Amino acid sequence: EGCLTKTQHRINSKTHCDPRLTNSLLVPDRHPAMPLTWFPVSRLLWVRVAAVLFTCTAFSVAAHGAVLPHGGMADWCIFCWAFSFACSLLVLLVEQCGLQPRIPVSWSNFPITVACYASLLCLSASIIFPVFFLKNQPVYGEVRDHRIASTVFSCLATVAYMVEVSLSKARPGEVAGYMATAPGLMKVCQTFVACVIFILVSNPVTYDHHAALKWCMAVYCICFILSMAVVVLCVGECTGCLPIPFSKFLSAYGLLAVIMYLTATILWPVFQFDEKYRRRGDSEKLIAVAVLTALNFLLYLADLAYSARLVFVSG
Repeated sequence: EGCLTKTQHRINSKTHCDPRLTNSLLVPDRHPAMPLTWFPVSRLLWVRVAAVLFTCTAFSVAAHGAVLPHGGMADWCIFCWAFSFACSLLVLLVEQCGLQPRIPVSWSNFPITVACYASLLCLSASIIFPVFFLKNQPVYGEVRDHRIASTVFSCLATVAYMVEVSLSKARPGEVAGYMATAPGLMKVCQTFVACVIFILVSNPVTYDHHAALKWCMAVYCICFILSMAVVVLCVGECTGCLPIPFSKFLSAYGLLAVIMYLTATILWPVFQFDEKYRRRGDSEKLIAVAVLTALNFLLYLADLAYSARLVFVSG
């Protein structure tokens, strides 16, 4: 106790001589030191960083030492990786710089739309690249190593984008943008499948020798345009410009698309594989178009079920 008294006496004597020391001892610090952080750490952030790194590595390695031919599937794979990289980098920079209010798009819809398209693009590149440039190809040494590395990083990018979509999509009872819901994600899948169909039927042209096949092509085009219009309206926050409620528009369009795709699902295989109408062509591509047509029909059917529930059950 005596020692404590002496210590207090020394402090009092020092503070009496130096007012600045008095203030530092008696006045609490109004601005405590805060930890310095560059950006908020989250799983979604690290997944996006990983996707950017993986796509950048995939197209850099392929362009540097894979010795790919110009045109065709090589350009498609490079485009898939480069487009995904550029869009993901844009999303990452905008979010870390806090520029969302300055971007003229719906930020509740744009990032997950980019992630969903990127996952499908990288998935297609992960399948196409090894099939066309590794399987049964006479390449050895560093060229083969570069092609294997691009394939591996493409697969890793696909996984990263799928994880991002899983983390970003709307949970039950959660308020989110339309593109973060199951119908919104199905719109992305519908447009992507239609793009693959366009590629398969246009080189060479396999729909011009019968009116029924031309109708199938019209179905693919009309439904693609309408689905893409929905995506653009949602990302651009323009759904209020429609003359009817957006939910009713989705239901009417979904019913029309289901009916049209049902006809295409039946007509395409009949007029491509029946002996009466069959014409020489790449049978593998024709089978792939038939499968993708049936897949899109199922996607539109599920989309219609969601939209109908939104209108008749929630309403």
